[in-house]
Amino acid sequence: MLDIKFIRNNTDIVKDKTKKREMDPVVIDEIIEYDEKRRTLLKETEELKAERNTVSQNIAEKKRNKEDADADIQAMQEVGKRISEIDNELKEVEYELHYRLDRVPNLIDDEVPVGKDDSENVEVRRTGEQKTFDFEPKAHWELLEELKMADFERASKVSGSRFVYLTGEGARLERALINFMLDVHRENGYKEMMTPQIVRGDAMYGTGQLPKFEEDLFKIQDESMYTIPTSEVTLTNYFANEILQSEDVPTKFAAATACFRSEAGSAGRDTRGLIRLHQFNKVEMMRFEKPEDSFEVLEEMTRHAENILNLLEIPHRTVILCTGDIGFGSAKTYDVEVWLPQYGDYREISSISNMTDFQARRANIRFKRDKDSKPEYVHTLNGSGLAVGRTMAAIIENYQNEDGTVTIPEVLRPYMGGQSIIEKV
Repeated sequence: MLDIKFIRNNTDIVKDKTKKREMDPVVIDEIIEYDEKRRTLLKETEELKAERNTVSQNIAEKKRNKEDADADIQAMQEVGKRISEIDNELKEVEYELHYRLDRVPNLIDDEVPVGKDDSENVEVRRTGEQKTFDFEPKAHWELLEELKMADFERASKVSGSRFVYLTGEGARLERALINFMLDVHRENGYKEMMTPQIVRGDAMYGTGQLPKFEEDLFKIQDESMYTIPTSEVTLTNYFANEILQSEDVPTKFAAATACFRSEAGSAGRDTRGLIRLHQFNKVEMMRFEKPEDSFEVLEEMTRHAENILNLLEIPHRTVILCTGDIGFGSAKTYDVEVWLPQYGDYREISSISNMTDFQARRANIRFKRDKDSKPEYVHTLNGSGLAVGRTMAAIIENYQNEDGTVTIPEVLRPYMGGQSIIEKV
């Protein structure tokens, strides 16, 4: 959520940045209008309450002096009636104000390129050479089934489309990847966490999934609870409604969880394989930082995500998202994209975002620089480190061999009991 004072004092800047996100800036004018109404009503009710206090004192004084207080009592009743009317009007105005504030995205950083969609994201760097083969490479879903590493058909029978059973070496490789990623992040100073995977609606509000993106979530019937789309939700809300002390900032978390997404609006996209499932595992990085440090930290977190792929020796590139592709709560986002031979293209495997104070305002997370300082909102940052299923797909496609086997990246072999190759059983 944006600071209403900032909107009030920097209306043109907010309207310009909102317009760059392809959102009608008229909503900012409406916010200003309702904010003015709200402040006018608050001022009037404060004046009336002060008047009521004065009249109450006059009534008490007259009663002590055995004087007629009927006129004052009538006046106080009228004042009370008007206060009640204002309170009702104020509730309506505040609803309209917050309805609009909840749907205004974060302000983009000045370095974010202007563009209509992901085709206009800007490449920052490219690492590793795209793999070439002396044979016709197969898609990862073909190899998964041939090597009996996954069973999509039985998963569809049990849960529907876009679910998978990982079996045998597939399950083992997934577990190896999770342990490897968490170990690398721990070396980089992240504290490992295991989090809930079902949360209340206010947690989803805190990170910005609600109310705007409810259709993308799985909701538990008859309950105001949701399965998490990412552990960003649980890690961010760990400090919800708290004031952190100086020693708590920065805080660095890493967690591996299942993630659940309805993939609303993605019909026909990546319907095969591990790229776009309703349930998948992901290792998440989460940071709570001082405002002046957050953009430098964004660069560091991006390097941490890239480092996983560097260690796995998988070609990838990093892009900065344009205004038409950046997420609702983000001020600046990098996507790390992995090379998939079957697609002949790079596909996103990690998004690393600086949310500035946008989530902290919604979740009410503040910090004090010292015991005497006034609380400030922290900056929150999050990033995939990495999406595990997509990493597995990248390994299988890039490390496949002509005989149908898959070589295990050297860095993963200790997590696979020294095994170096996956072959048909």
